[in-house]
Amino acid sequence: MDERLKKVIDESQNIVFFGGAGVSTESNIPDFRSESGLYHAQQKYGYSPESMLSHSFYAGKTKLFFQYYKENLIYPDAEPNDAHKALAKLEEMGKLKAVVTQNIDGLHQKAGSRNVFELHGSVLRNYCQKCGKFHDVDYIMDEANCREGVPYCECGGIVKPDVVLYEEMLDDDCVSGAVKAISEADTLIIGGTSLAVYPAAGLINYFHGKNLVLINKTETPYDSRANLVIYDAIGKVMKL
Repeated sequence: MDERLKKVIDESQNIVFFGGAGVSTESNIPDFRSESGLYHAQQKYGYSPESMLSHSFYAGKTKLFFQYYKENLIYPDAEPNDAHKALAKLEEMGKLKAVVTQNIDGLHQKAGSRNVFELHGSVLRNYCQKCGKFHDVDYIMDEANCREGVPYCECGGIVKPDVVLYEEMLDDDCVSGAVKAISEADTLIIGGTSLAVYPAAGLINYFHGKNLVLINKTETPYDSRANLVIYDAIGKVMKL
C-alpha cells in the first residue's frame, strides 16, 4: 500500500470508501463511458450507451436494451481485485465503516465487504415488474426464460434488472445510508471515479471529516479540496 495512504488509514477510525468505474476496470470490466465503449456501442447498436441504458429506451426498445445489457454489463467470471480485497480487509479490521459504490457488479460483496451502498443497483438482482419476485442473474441469462432475449417471470411479467437507469431516481434509502456514512466519517477515500456523474458525485459535499483522499488515474474537479491525491491505479495503491 502507498505509504502516504497507509499513514492516513493508521490514524483513522471511521473510514468510508466511495468508488466508481475505475475500481471495476481492474477486474477487466470495461467502462462503457470510455471512448472505446462509446464507439463500440454506436458502431454495433446504433445508439450511445446513455441512450440504451435509459428508462425510455428500456420501455420502448426492450429487446435491444436487453441485447446491449447482457452483452456489455454482465461479467459472471469477474473476480475482486486488490482494491476490493483491501477494502474488505479494512472493514474486517474495524477501520472501514462503509463502501459507497457507483458500480453494479457486486464485486465488493464478493470480496467480503458487508456494508455496501450500491447507488446504481446491482446486475445480480432482477425483479418481475408484474409480481415483484426477485430472480438472480443466471435466470435472466438463461434463454429458456426469455423470448427474443427478453426475460420473463413465471407469472408472465418482464424481469427488469435492479439497476438504476438514466432518467430513473436513485433509491432513497440507499442514498440516505450513504449520506449518513459519509457525514460521520473521519476519512473519505475516493477511488476510480472522475466525480463527473451526478447526483452520485454530489455526495462528497456531505463529508466534513479530517482526511479527503483521492485516488484516480486522472484529475478530478475536487483535487484541490483533498489532503492527499494519488494519480495511479487504485488496486496498485491499495494493495495490502
